[in-house]
Amino acid sequence: MPGSKKKKLVPGDYVVLFKIPPGLLQGLPKEDKKAISKIVGKPVLLVKYDGDGRAELKFTCDEGVIHFVYVAPQFIKAAG
Repeated sequence: MPGSKKKKLVPGDYVVLFKIPPGLLQGLPKEDKKAISKIVGKPVLLVKYDGDGRAELKFTCDEGVIHFVYVAPQFIKAAG
């Protein structure tokens, strides 16, 4: 809709990480890099915003391990 405001993403929303932020994967174990790379473009839960304004995302990888990742809000958008 022209002129409509972008919806503010709030904790509890499902969001999509549409791009991996530069440096996010640096120094992580191979399994974590793989898990994070696989969620790009898929809905994940927005848990909260931390004190620095980063979005905390929660997801479960194919191996059943729960992961939390922190990203700047400009790398996420509403799912759907």
